[in-house]
Amino acid sequence: MRAAIYVRVSTEEQAVEGYSVGAQKELLQDYCLAEGWDVTAVYEDDGYSGRSDKRPAYRRMMAEMDLWDVVVVIKMDRIHRNSRNFMNMMDTLEKHGKMFVSSSESLDTTNALGRFVVDMIQRLAQLESEQIGERTYMGMREKAETLDSADTGKRTMGFTPPFGYRLRDGALVEDEDELPIVRRMFEEYSEGRTVDQICYSLNSEGILTRRGNPWNKRNMANILHNPVYAGYMRWEDLLIRHRATAPLTPGEFNDVQNRMASKVRDPSKRTVHLIPTEDDFLDEF
Repeated sequence: MRAAIYVRVSTEEQAVEGYSVGAQKELLQDYCLAEGWDVTAVYEDDGYSGRSDKRPAYRRMMAEMDLWDVVVVIKMDRIHRNSRNFMNMMDTLEKHGKMFVSSSESLDTTNALGRFVVDMIQRLAQLESEQIGERTYMGMREKAETLDSADTGKRTMGFTPPFGYRLRDGALVEDEDELPIVRRMFEEYSEGRTVDQICYSLNSEGILTRRGNPWNKRNMANILHNPVYAGYMRWEDLLIRHRATAPLTPGEFNDVQNRMASKVRDPSKRTVHLIPTEDDFLDEF
């Protein structure tokens, strides 16, 4: 029997659960030796989530099924954490006369009972994965809701800083080269220039995005709609104030939002996301 060993670990799992790819390979090689199987291929995805099948080693393994007869993993969730992806894989293996073995769970697909048990365990693994995702989301939501009043200089949610800003010790800080460009974008748009005109003038001057790409309607609109430039970070429906330099007042930002919405021809698509101004705070008293 020709065996293909598949090992996987994501960064979070390795840190929390101690699943190293090296330990998995060693255990599986010993398992195949005890079964009398020849290990003809080893496939390793280090740092990839099991929720997606878009993993380079996994895809290479499935494309090279002529090299092996059985795929061996240490646990079922090493190869898939999504039951649909797992069952799609099992269908493919069955069509090609291949087998699947989970060594630590003593499961294989050579009989009907094994296939039934494998399906049940995989569904439980997906349930656990979804519950972890729900708990992670709730934790992030709770952090976002309390961050505005937190006595900390960071006030971020671990996001990639937008054009005009950087992160320093977890806190949002001004990028002295980029933020003046952002000021120019808002000023020119407020003066009546179109997004296309602003993009053209910046690109012609060699002023490009952080990644060195030309400005276009999409990436320019992302900046003009981002409340971070008026002192607020947005996380879903929440607004969180930050302490970095802001090139706009909330009122100036709202004026730009109204101007952009007025240019949308279809009234049903004129969604305007405004942010609180000083007048809004005064109205509360």
